[in-house]
Amino acid sequence: MSFESLGLSDKLLRAIANEGYETPTPIQAKAIPAVLAGHDVLASAQTGTGKTASFTLPILHRLSEMGNTRDRGIRALVLTPTRELAAQVENSIKTYGKYVPLRIASIYGGTRMGPQISRLRKGVDVLVATPGRLLDHLGQGTVDLSAVDTLVLDEADRMLDMGFIHDIRKVIEHTASDRQTLLFSATFSRQIRKLADDLLKSPEVVEVARSNAVAENVTQVVHPVDRHRKRELLSHMIGSKDWRRVLVFTRTKHGANRLAEQLKSDGLSSDTIHGNKSQGARAKALESFKRGKVRVLVATDVAARGLDIDELPHVVNFDLPNVAEDYVHRIGRTGRAGNEGDAISLVCVDEHYLLRNIERLLKQNIPSTIVPGYEPDPTIEPQPIPGAKRPSNGGGRNKSYSARGNQSRRSRNPNQERPSSPQRDRKPSPASSLKKRVSSANSSR
Repeated sequence: MSFESLGLSDKLLRAIANEGYETPTPIQAKAIPAVLAGHDVLASAQTGTGKTASFTLPILHRLSEMGNTRDRGIRALVLTPTRELAAQVENSIKTYGKYVPLRIASIYGGTRMGPQISRLRKGVDVLVATPGRLLDHLGQGTVDLSAVDTLVLDEADRMLDMGFIHDIRKVIEHTASDRQTLLFSATFSRQIRKLADDLLKSPEVVEVARSNAVAENVTQVVHPVDRHRKRELLSHMIGSKDWRRVLVFTRTKHGANRLAEQLKSDGLSSDTIHGNKSQGARAKALESFKRGKVRVLVATDVAARGLDIDELPHVVNFDLPNVAEDYVHRIGRTGRAGNEGDAISLVCVDEHYLLRNIERLLKQNIPSTIVPGYEPDPTIEPQPIPGAKRPSNGGGRNKSYSARGNQSRRSRNPNQERPSSPQRDRKPSPASSLKKRVSSANSSR
């Protein structure tokens, strides 16, 4: 299949050719015809497979077919969960629409309202926005969404995780009732499907890979290590393997700042991206990383989506994420556009149950290798992780590692309970506790 066979205009085909793309990805091949046909769409695919173009190209095609769009107002609205993703989507739309006379803009937090208001007053055909900043504009009467006939929720699952559902519903109230709605995400969940039921009308469901799957060209590995030696091991790997571009994820903003400073003291040029930095500082750090001026970019999960960096070979989970789905999006920053990528996770005893949650989500065990000289101390007790959902017995020592050659074998503690759930968090009744004690006594005889 070719892009020509999808029925896109010559101007769009020219822009696509300029970017060096010859054939559509599976998600593009299935989603573009559905969007062009005017259907609502619920689409899922792995990260780095071209989801943005899947809705950008047909939207640009339909708007360009309308001819002069002056004074028609905003016709297409794309909602994203983060500033970085909003900027990335805007750039993609401008890239593919470079030969189409359409006005494209983005609005998001971290920047002044004034310039955004001025841009909106000049007229916009396609608007990309984060929900919170868009509501600010709606509240001030500086944006009109009544002409929007195509609404896109990009990374919809992330917006739900970030608590944007009420903001999304408020935004939708300002759009046309007969609009076309498109939900795109790398992961599906019950909440996403419920949202789709509420917002979409007889949608075309496009799913080109198993939900929560990782691209085959991304190699995953776990390195067990003590918590206090993680930074030492990270510096050792970057230096000894001569990694020139590494994206490192931490759990907290403070942890990102601390790690970046420590890496600098090790002689590794580093910078950070997290929510406490202004948008200008975040953009500057990202640009320095892309240009090779910074060797290590340390980030929180604000960078887990929306960062499209050419030839990013290494992603490191310095801390495992509290939410298993975020692991999929983190490592989706590497192995994009068919390139090979490595996803490395440094896991201490505190995080064993988080690793188990990730493996359960992926439906696979991640290979584990102990780096010689960094063998974990089996006597170290696990410590609680703030904000993480712990097993109901407060455990965490559900995995132990023993070297077997260069591979490690993960063995489960048979007495370890599964991660907590609302049902398992309930205290057992006296009767059930007695039954357990009796059973235990009988089994020990």
